[in-house]
Amino acid sequence: MDKKYGAYICTGCGIGDTLNIEALSQVVTGEMGIKCCKTHSALCGKDGRALVEKDMHDEGVNTVVVAACSPRVMQDEFNFGSDKITNRVNLREQVVWCKGDDANPEFVQELASDYVRMGCTQAKKTELPEPYKQEVTNKRILVMGGGISGLTAAREASKAGYEVLLVEKNDALGGKAITWRKQLPTKAPWTTLETPSIHLLIKEVETDAKITVHTGSEVARISGAPGAYEVVLKPTDTTSEWDAPARVTVDQQDLITKGQMADPNAGVKNYMDSNPDALKVGAVVLATGWNPADVSEYEHLGYGKIKNVVTNFEFEQIASKGSIIRPSDGKPVQSVAFIQSPGAAENDKDFPYCNSVTSLVALKQAKYIREENAEAKAYILYQHMRTPGHMELFYKAAQNDDGIFLTKANVMSVNESGDGSLSVDITNTLLNEDITLHVDMVVLAAGMIPTTVAAPTINLAYRQGPAFLELELFDGYADSNFICFPYETRRTGIYTCGGVRKATTVEEAIDDATGAALKAIQCIESAERGVAVHPRSGDNSFPEFFFQRCTQCKRCTEECPFGALDDDEKGTPKPNPTRCRRCGTCMGACPERIIGFKNYNVDMIGSMVKAIEVPSDDEEKLRFAVFVCENDAYPALDMAGMRRLGINNLVRFIPVRCLGSVNMVWIKDALSAGMDGAMLLGCKFGNDYQCHFVKGSEIATKRMDNIGETLKTLGLEPERVAVREIAITDYNKIPEIVKDFVDSIVALGPNPFKGF
Repeated sequence: MDKKYGAYICTGCGIGDTLNIEALSQVVTGEMGIKCCKTHSALCGKDGRALVEKDMHDEGVNTVVVAACSPRVMQDEFNFGSDKITNRVNLREQVVWCKGDDANPEFVQELASDYVRMGCTQAKKTELPEPYKQEVTNKRILVMGGGISGLTAAREASKAGYEVLLVEKNDALGGKAITWRKQLPTKAPWTTLETPSIHLLIKEVETDAKITVHTGSEVARISGAPGAYEVVLKPTDTTSEWDAPARVTVDQQDLITKGQMADPNAGVKNYMDSNPDALKVGAVVLATGWNPADVSEYEHLGYGKIKNVVTNFEFEQIASKGSIIRPSDGKPVQSVAFIQSPGAAENDKDFPYCNSVTSLVALKQAKYIREENAEAKAYILYQHMRTPGHMELFYKAAQNDDGIFLTKANVMSVNESGDGSLSVDITNTLLNEDITLHVDMVVLAAGMIPTTVAAPTINLAYRQGPAFLELELFDGYADSNFICFPYETRRTGIYTCGGVRKATTVEEAIDDATGAALKAIQCIESAERGVAVHPRSGDNSFPEFFFQRCTQCKRCTEECPFGALDDDEKGTPKPNPTRCRRCGTCMGACPERIIGFKNYNVDMIGSMVKAIEVPSDDEEKLRFAVFVCENDAYPALDMAGMRRLGINNLVRFIPVRCLGSVNMVWIKDALSAGMDGAMLLGCKFGNDYQCHFVKGSEIATKRMDNIGETLKTLGLEPERVAVREIAITDYNKIPEIVKDFVDSIVALGPNPFKGF
């Protein structure tokens, strides 16, 4: 692209009242060499936009620098088309509005000038990205699991016009729901149990021409990428040479090579091998459901020893066959105790994986007892009852039933009498009484464990292994940061719903499956257009590699949070662009700096850092570079500006896609240029992670620990670099975070490299 530059400075919103606009124009036309520089009182208005468009039409301007408000606002107003480069300089929120009441005007002007320098530099280093388009994008959707969620996802995708490949491991469709006697209410008045909808749904799927059903089958492996997945099926509970290879670490591979460890992938095709008979799909919906939790560890409750002590799942199987009878002798049941919490020493705890669904199932099964026998009694013993939304009406209906008794209680023991009846000893009841209940059966609220806890389930032929990574963050559920991105997983193009994502009722499972099907469709269409799905939706850039300098260090393939990179037998990365989420973590990882995007790369940000004017060593001014995550920290900065919270004017904020994309050479560039300190400001990580790219903040923190050691060898204090975590709502904390960092550097003194 033959670039022609134009820079436009807005004087509205207090910018012209605070800054010397003429001086900023001279920075543009003088230092930055952009001759076309104009000002306007409202660039976002009709006349302001016309000013820019006239230069585009008359002068051929195709690369625009807009120095005005935050790039997070007025995006439509400053969108001049996909064939133009537009770079935004944030003079309003992050200069004028956050300067503070007692700011030194000279410092504020220098801040604005540096941002203009960086903005112009960025525009010069930006090239128009071109979308990555596959030769063929397959639009069929694979749905794994034939229960209520899988069937719903298949039907919804079909109704939207997409072909579906539905795989169910059992010989018949329906999953666990096929064995239910009744289902929870899905409509007003929310008090009456309903006939299971699963039977009608099965019929709809089996007669749908767009849905191909494979029962008695499992997915052996899934390889490829969104729009071009290859799926190999096999009979249930069999092995195949096309099974997904287990993940083997570098240390394990060394032991295998030395003959000190058996190869777990012996007889299995390499993950890079392609099966010519594989089925082609474009996206995957995982709906493999859940399994009931094991409650046998609670010996005082008698499960596994006393026949008439069963789980809620087992009770449902009994009820679905007709009359509710005792397992021990087949006699009709007159009374049942539904135990929701293990009690005894556990006191306030629930059974593992208990949730609102297990609470509602206890209410549902209590109604079974009452509907079958008007004289029967149901006792629900709980520490916590959870009935969200309309289900509160269902709860109230149970409370109004004279034969259903609910009490908070600590169950101490369950014992069997000679006739098979049971005595349940409870304490800490609502009336603070110790009571012994005599009942025919006890039902334990076994929780819903997602299938991904016990097995990889998704069976990916990826370098990073067949399973989703680090699911312990979600107790094994195949989920991600559900607040921002429901249904997504760390594998682009694969979306989860139903019991494998979270415990759901039928109504919730239907909603969940519909959402997952829509996300799968969105992914396929985005892959066909060659743009990112999420979180940078519509981004048509993708990482490019200069392989001639690749040293096969494998840092990019190891650190990619989304498994977008495989590698060949030599260890050279093999990109899968449609798996990529454009976070740039691979770019930050690469020591050779061979990875970059056309509109975001190591040279660009490094040049922006170097464009910052660092005062000479005889001036009493320090300079700080702060690399800011665009997802949470940058919006928080904008909010701090909107609330006129003063932020130290010696700090220069540089937005990055993710802290994971920060290449440590930028930190070295900043300090070698004489800056006195560098900080990374990004999302929280750990158990409460909020990183849009999952691992970015955590990876950056580890890298900064390493660079701290490097600084020591150069005679610089490691305290000159730091990482700080903030949530998007922590805007009010930013001034103090920045102040504390600046004060710590002031105590150390200026960078000794200043002036060299």
